[in-house]
Amino acid sequence: MKGPAVAVAGLTLSAMALVALLAVQADGTAGRASAAQPPPNAGTAPAGSPTPSADASPSAPPLPKSAEGSTLRVVYSLSAKEVWLVDPKKTPEIQAAFPVVPGSVNPAPGSYTVYSRAPAGAGTDGKQIEHVVRFTQQGGVVFGFSAALDGSTAPADPKVKTGGIRFDRADGQTLWDFAPDGTRVQVVG
Repeated sequence: MKGPAVAVAGLTLSAMALVALLAVQADGTAGRASAAQPPPNAGTAPAGSPTPSADASPSAPPLPKSAEGSTLRVVYSLSAKEVWLVDPKKTPEIQAAFPVVPGSVNPAPGSYTVYSRAPAGAGTDGKQIEHVVRFTQQGGVVFGFSAALDGSTAPADPKVKTGGIRFDRADGQTLWDFAPDGTRVQVVG
């Protein structure tokens, strides 16, 4: 009698685990779909507050001249501390633009390719992060974009060599959806 009961219990637990996995995946898909929708009050931030994230409207900062090109790409300006998601096949070609907080070390200007992505992990600063999109390693420092799970975008501790370029969680989702492995990343001065 124990044999069939154990088998039934095992099958029941397996089925429950599968249902839970599918529910988590469905919830994640719904989260990405809703994150792609602009909030109803986008563009109507109160005076003195930061500009809305992922704004591709005419008020988005202009793309630096040094970032011109004809390929799908993420442009990161070191001086402006801005990221642009550029798709020259669409109108407007700037699909989103948002401010970022750089790590304590900057990558050299140049053209790179997204080589690794992770849905979540721990940053060099010890914070839990999500939407990790890595594009180069230089001098033992890994450079990539990510969002802190706690929502913080505080500047990196200058005593710790970090190449994590942070943005808020909504912008993290936007960049994650835009830049799969192989996407060009253009770093400009």
